[in-house]
Amino acid sequence: MLNLAPFYSFIKQHALFESGCKILLAVSGGRDSVLMVHYFKQAGLTFGIAHCNFKLRGDEADAEEQFTSELAEDLDVPFYTTYFDTAAYASEHGISIQMAARELRYSWLEEIRVDFGYDYVALAHHQSDAVETVLLNLTRGTGISGLHGILPKRGRLIRPLLFLSRPEIDHIIDSEGFEYRDDSSNQSSKYARNKIRLKVVPVLKELNPRLDETFKANALRFAELEELLNQRVDELREKLFISNVTGEINIPVSKLKELRPLQTLVYGLFSPYHFTEAVLKDLLNSLDKQPGKVFDSATHRISLDRGQLILSRKDRVKPAELLIPEEEGEFYWNNELYRSYVIPGLNPESKFSNTIVQLDQNMLKFPLRLRTWMQGDYFYPFGMKGKKKISDYFIDQKIPRQLKDNIGILENGNGDIVWVAGHRSDDRYKIGAACKKIFILEKVAADASEQSRTDGK
Repeated sequence: MLNLAPFYSFIKQHALFESGCKILLAVSGGRDSVLMVHYFKQAGLTFGIAHCNFKLRGDEADAEEQFTSELAEDLDVPFYTTYFDTAAYASEHGISIQMAARELRYSWLEEIRVDFGYDYVALAHHQSDAVETVLLNLTRGTGISGLHGILPKRGRLIRPLLFLSRPEIDHIIDSEGFEYRDDSSNQSSKYARNKIRLKVVPVLKELNPRLDETFKANALRFAELEELLNQRVDELREKLFISNVTGEINIPVSKLKELRPLQTLVYGLFSPYHFTEAVLKDLLNSLDKQPGKVFDSATHRISLDRGQLILSRKDRVKPAELLIPEEEGEFYWNNELYRSYVIPGLNPESKFSNTIVQLDQNMLKFPLRLRTWMQGDYFYPFGMKGKKKISDYFIDQKIPRQLKDNIGILENGNGDIVWVAGHRSDDRYKIGAACKKIFILEKVAADASEQSRTDGK
């Protein structure tokens, strides 16, 4: 029999759910999610099992589905399953297979939760997953929210196994003799998370064998620090943000400049309005300069006007142009997230899609501009000879009139158009044998901060 005391304690400590709640368990058939099922069964809780077949691993995926179906039948609980053409979805939306599986899975789980009256969806992430998430966030760049990793509860998603590490789960599974199915893709190092789990974490554990426990304690500290920071930011916003009769918000520049630490607090104050860190840094550097400068997010605009900032909603007519520096970074344009980075020319990315462009950096003049199209724009479509007007390209691609202004046009500093974002790059800037550095601009999902494995947890 399982020791249910720590399971009950964790649920109570984080108020995951109340007695009598109906919980939908996301179950892959792996040891983590199988253990979660047995905890819920032995605790006498009301639950159902949901399983996604992503059709990525052939017979192995079908065998996992059969296993979870039989597990639900043996335990006499409801069972829900679905199939996804994950590869087709990823290609259609220009995202990675992992991101596609995540989006499909979370959307379907929420549909089942609502349709069948479940209160929460339970995922089987454990403390070792949380360690990997923090390390992944650190490699990509993160704020304080990325340092606490996976939260026990977020909206209708709960993670009741976060009190356990992977070795602890392995020990319990082996001791209790629970059957499960291993996902062979978890041993592939081609995925970033797997690289961290298989190559990075073992080295860190040589330095600190109690790494999971250390990160667990750190996560608690960072979560509490984030809560304190958010309280401080809310207090400052109420004090400094003054609404006027036109619905705009005035912020005194003199009061803003008194804040310490300035950059952290300013980012907290304006991040709900979707301003990126790069834009806010530019704002801070411009506080003592000529009035009239404007700073845009996908939804709002800040104007510098005679000793005050004016925050207002943007009319969604045409997105403002955005300057892209040579440095790596992330930023929003037209409510879509873009990521730029540089790799060696001898090691081009293997992924090719309409949502990523790879350019010879030596041919670029920074800053680049991301803007909407204008009459007279033309480019040399990749794989074609000769130039073509952007307007004619839109006609050929049968792009509706109302969608044309939502398509980004990436312009080199010399005026050449190098990419029709989400469609086609310019043939003149393709990667050649002499290329030493490749500048990559990628259009990514808007909320990619919290990564999840796709094994059904």
